[in-house]
Amino acid sequence: MRGAVVDDETRCAHWHGDDDVLAILFPCCRAWYPCRECHDEHAGHEGALWGADQAETRALLCGRCGGTLSIRRYRATGACDACGMRFNEGCWLHHHLYFA
Repeated sequence: MRGAVVDDETRCAHWHGDDDVLAILFPCCRAWYPCRECHDEHAGHEGALWGADQAETRALLCGRCGGTLSIRRYRATGACDACGMRFNEGCWLHHHLYFA
């Protein structure tokens, strides 16, 4: 996990609420970050978006249990399939930063 991580459940300096336990694999560098801000501050390059044709890619990581979700499944449920953790509902406002 890269970026300004503050705990072992993927919370970061930018997003650190109880339900901020979701990280994303960035397609540009194949590295996990807690948020777009962490990527942009630490990666040294502009972040890329996941394409619509990549919806089955397991690009989301639950910080609570370590399970991964496909982009399609995450966007459909907003929760971890493995442990049931509901992720921060405010993340929906930022989908345009991650998904085309």
